[in-house]
Amino acid sequence: MPFTRRTTIHTAAALALMGGLLASPAFAQDGGKPKIALVMKSLANEFFRTMEDGAKAHQKAHASEYTLVSNGIKNETDTAAQIKMVEQAVAQKASAIVLAPADSKALVPAVKAAIDKGVIVVNIDNRLDADALKEKNINVPFVGPDNRAGAKLVGDYLARQLKAGDKVGIVEGVSTTFNAQQRTLGYQDAMKAAGINVVGVQSGQWEIEKGNTVAAGMLREHPDLTALLAGNDSMALGVVAAVKAAGKTGKVQVVGYDNIQAIKPMLADGRVLATADQYAAKQAVFGIELAQKALAAKTPQAQLPAEVKTDVVLVTKGSK
Repeated sequence: MPFTRRTTIHTAAALALMGGLLASPAFAQDGGKPKIALVMKSLANEFFRTMEDGAKAHQKAHASEYTLVSNGIKNETDTAAQIKMVEQAVAQKASAIVLAPADSKALVPAVKAAIDKGVIVVNIDNRLDADALKEKNINVPFVGPDNRAGAKLVGDYLARQLKAGDKVGIVEGVSTTFNAQQRTLGYQDAMKAAGINVVGVQSGQWEIEKGNTVAAGMLREHPDLTALLAGNDSMALGVVAAVKAAGKTGKVQVVGYDNIQAIKPMLADGRVLATADQYAAKQAVFGIELAQKALAAKTPQAQLPAEVKTDVVLVTKGSK
């Protein structure tokens, strides 16, 4: 899945800049090869296991070029543990860190500390908070999709199955994360355009069980709900179970986001109407490749591109 032409040109131009070369101990190499640390969110989420698999496959195919250290937290809200992983990567002389932050603001001080020691940092999956980065006076490239646009694709498809005036609920991810906020906005954009009423937005914290609890509560509070929009597929799994428990399978539509393997049988039989694929296996690879180019060109962090957009597509029962 290639970058857009415009992004590719900008990226190439940024990486070609050779000024301000970094001569930091962080660029110490392992056996002559740079060490890249991949720090992810919860490995209990299939999306991040797929991401890790993609990164490991890439490193295996490019074993002569870099070494990879990958790690992830136990649950989506264990921000303190993820901060320690970033600090550990710096202590272990990583040349670069590719980070999918559990919290858009809380990870910024650790990122700043890493950059100050000469470590290249690339942000994937969930965008770090722009104001927090500005406050620390650092530039961290974000490599990933437009979550709002992706969610709107899903929401638009759902809206075509509903009618104006219908009531729906949104099961949001961790509310302090940029991608959760953007997906909720994308869903709301689609519902507003179709004249559909969003009667509630509650956090299921990206997790199956919490998504189930939130959905069950919404179904009790609003017995006339026609659909539930989940911010990721893990929560959608919990939502599907809640809909079944309420005896409303086929009556309350469910949509998600991520296109994990576990959701595919549900797309096939209609328990889930649609999801979005943002290519989990490739997301870390895009971040790693940007880090590799920066290291090879000795491009300073400040001169890296601000953003590299990647694709996100709608997935339904009829998708190939």
